Amino acid sequence: MSVQSKHKPEEETQQPVKRRGVSKWTIIQWFLIPLLLIAALAGGLVAGYVILGKRELSDVLEWSTWKHVYDLVFSP
Repeated sequence: MSVQSKHKPEEETQQPVKRRGVSKWTIIQWFLIPLLLIAALAGGLVAGYVILGKRELSDVLEWSTWKHVYDLVFSP
């Protein structure tokens, strides 16, 4: 008797892999975590500009404000 005839091939003894469906928690993670990160970024920008900078809230939404901040930070 040969060694191969005593043992069954591994493919026959293994059960087929069952695929799980996508859980609700996974879907929540894909949408909730980036949303919370964006909300934290916006809250930090507003708190830093309004509270620390003592500026008006309406100035936070203007593009020229952030262009000016960018120019101040990255100027040569």
